[in-house]
Amino acid sequence: MTEDQAAADDGRAAGVPPAAPPADQAPVRVRMPIKLPETAALLGVLVVLIAFFSLTSPFFLRFDNIVNILQNVAVIGIIACPATLLLISGQFDLSVGSAAGFVGMLMAVAAADPETTRVPFALGLPIWGAVIVALLGAAFVGLINAFAVTVVGINALITTLGTLAIFRGLTKVLGDGQTIRIQGFGELGVVRPLLDIPLPVYLFALVVILFWFIQRYTIYGRSMYAIGASPVAARLAGIRTKRAIFIGFMLSAGLVALAGLIRLSQVGGASVNTGIGFELAVVTAVVLGGASLAGGRGTILGTIIAVFIVGVLGNGLIQLRVPSFWIEVAGGLLLLGAVAFDQLRIRLAPAN
Repeated sequence: MTEDQAAADDGRAAGVPPAAPPADQAPVRVRMPIKLPETAALLGVLVVLIAFFSLTSPFFLRFDNIVNILQNVAVIGIIACPATLLLISGQFDLSVGSAAGFVGMLMAVAAADPETTRVPFALGLPIWGAVIVALLGAAFVGLINAFAVTVVGINALITTLGTLAIFRGLTKVLGDGQTIRIQGFGELGVVRPLLDIPLPVYLFALVVILFWFIQRYTIYGRSMYAIGASPVAARLAGIRTKRAIFIGFMLSAGLVALAGLIRLSQVGGASVNTGIGFELAVVTAVVLGGASLAGGRGTILGTIIAVFIVGVLGNGLIQLRVPSFWIEVAGGLLLLGAVAFDQLRIRLAPAN
């Protein structure tokens, strides 16, 4: 043992802290790499898509085409915001497409004149009365989904698959298999109050701000994360899990009603095919945006960026004159890729 080691042992025995190492022997601090937000990769993909379609199509960056993209993504984005909260809590709502079609058809039939239309359930109500009927129908959809999941205890996937079929069938029954035109309801979908941008785009922005605030700064938003991470732990922590999920399904129904009425106003009529494919686009956007199928993670910002990715991809392929069925193939591949990436992220999470 050297003299320095002996002195250090005597110092420790006497309770004296060891002396600091010389400057040339100071421990090396390793600088950790900067962690980028999860939305950075999504934003990069969106920028690449915009740049690619801008170079390949001279019409892509025109103002009217940009407005067209915003108008198309507004409907899906409005539905995707509550869908994000539901998936964060580990729940699904696959009935959004059929519910949007049902709400639109319900309003069109309620406003149809029974004397001039061959629709068995036409009521001939004024526009405001038909809107009330449609909103009540949306509340009915939300109550069925919420009751079946939180009270009866049926899995959300099975419940909403069932209601998807139920309300698609009811839409056909109400419309008697035909398209029902509606008059005097064009303002909601096509009016341009400011900067020549349609009203649905502004409504979409308000919905995004509202749900971003709910997700980030409210007890309810944090409760949905806790429920998705561990329902049992959330319940033991005092969170009323069933009530929170019930509210989530009602929020989904309310925003689906808004989207359905916007679509009805845009096209001027309700079709039995309205809303088909909404659920695919919504699930793709929510999962691609970072929400986990296992629950417990996801952000409104990520979902919105993913909504724009889906919208820009579809619009850009149309600009390149890609056949519509190939666009459907691209949407399906995008969904599979998003789910595969989510599963990979779940498997690698314990190692990280």
